[in-house]
Amino acid sequence: MICEASAAVADVNNNAECERIKIMSILNVEHLTHGFGDRAIFEDVSFRLLKGEHIGLIGANGEGKSTFMNIITGKLMPDEGKVEWAKNVHTGYLDQHAVLTKGMTIKSVLESAFEYLFELEQKMNDIYGSLGDVDEDRMMELMDEAGTISDLLTMHDFYMIDSKVEEVARALGLLELGLDRDVTELSGGQRTKVLLAKLLLEKPDILLLDEPTNYLDVQHIEWLKRYLIDYENAFILISHDMPFLNSVINIIYHMDNRELNRYVGDYDKFLEVYEMKKAQQEAAYNKQQQEIKDLKDFVARNKARVATRNMAMSRQKKLDNMDIIEKAAEKPKPEFNFKEARTPSKFIFTAKDLVIGYDEPLSKPFNIQMERGEKIALTGANGIGKTTLLKSILGMIPSINGSVELGDYLEIGYFEQEMDQNIQTSCIEEIWQEFPGFSQYEVRSALAKCGLTTKHIESKVKVLSGGEQAKVRLCKLINRETNILVLDEPTNHLDVDAKDELKRALKAYKGSILMVCHEPEFYEGLVSKVWDAGEWTTKVL
Repeated sequence: MICEASAAVADVNNNAECERIKIMSILNVEHLTHGFGDRAIFEDVSFRLLKGEHIGLIGANGEGKSTFMNIITGKLMPDEGKVEWAKNVHTGYLDQHAVLTKGMTIKSVLESAFEYLFELEQKMNDIYGSLGDVDEDRMMELMDEAGTISDLLTMHDFYMIDSKVEEVARALGLLELGLDRDVTELSGGQRTKVLLAKLLLEKPDILLLDEPTNYLDVQHIEWLKRYLIDYENAFILISHDMPFLNSVINIIYHMDNRELNRYVGDYDKFLEVYEMKKAQQEAAYNKQQQEIKDLKDFVARNKARVATRNMAMSRQKKLDNMDIIEKAAEKPKPEFNFKEARTPSKFIFTAKDLVIGYDEPLSKPFNIQMERGEKIALTGANGIGKTTLLKSILGMIPSINGSVELGDYLEIGYFEQEMDQNIQTSCIEEIWQEFPGFSQYEVRSALAKCGLTTKHIESKVKVLSGGEQAKVRLCKLINRETNILVLDEPTNHLDVDAKDELKRALKAYKGSILMVCHEPEFYEGLVSKVWDAGEWTTKVL
């Protein structure tokens, strides 16, 4: 645990060790408390980041991982506590909720990594522009200042920015998209790559990564994995992709029940220790509950008898002074059960000479067909048209050429990759709009089954974590009768329990499934076919 835990023992050596650790720390968080309204997120939490540590920040959806990142980056002020960074530490934050606005190009986003250098250049140019209006002494001072800025710009390769931008853009597959492309036209994976490229160009001392593998294809997840394994500096990583997390971290911080606990080792080691700790706590709780029962029983039987009254009072005193062990609060586990509609026709859809795209083709003409009962994973690199294909099949966007013929009696359930972040409704209102015939009890019950607590259910959707928002959307899907599920990255943001339950429910579903997914460990054992969209794309991979 943190210094406070060891310092509680009145031992000089321990205090000295704590001071040594504090000096080595890049980041110290002490006695952090924070909440939203009457919903507490952290209570008296402490945290440290040491040089070279590769930290995995884990916990169920809604435990406050992204909130914690926002607090340590200064985007959010805590209710109580202290956040202290070492001097001159440059942090880089990959934020899952970063906003890219219309009009920004890939190039302008990447160049914004050097914003402070452009500001220095502007300052230098302003100095040169003012030289004609000052006396000789002031001119010499300004010339010295301009010279210092010029040296700084040279030292930070300012005059090579274009080539550096191009180098990183090439490594992450952004060059072929066109650096003048508007970022609002990009897919989720492409936007993630742009933000990641910007972060790498900044060359921060500390990386803060909030679910960086969401929307990334397998190729670039592998690239990021190798980068982080070789990364010499410290980083903090939030991820629900456990194989990825396991391969790159050496420390786990676990957020649970408003606490933050530190474990040395990878995720597998954490699980082993955590399960043991849970079993010990449960055994201690059960033992104490039995002791309390026995003591209360003795007091009740003996307090009225003169001969045993003193013994009963002694037992009562022991009861009154007992430190009660609290039972660990059980997290609500989601329960997904998809409702099934009538049997559809033999063929779900048939696509002939299909060409997909928006302004320009994303594919050559191709033919695909899906039969009733098939479960298919659609894979491939970011930006080659997987989401576009789903929307073309569903008739949400027109295809450039060819045709898609849907089967008869289809009841389609569609899970979109992203949710509108400007949504103003509460969870209850969101479900009520979808199912106006539900009573309030039925709405609350439906959301609770998806693993959402009363406080989540009454909150506005936009203040929930990505995982909680996904559960609201899944709630809509499982309460509607379907015979074909079209799922676009359904595992993004979901915690381990929710992923496991979703996989179980999809395996049990007797309808057909067409799903975009970049997690082989999720779709293996679930699907009967894998379609690689790279086989018909016109994009250079």
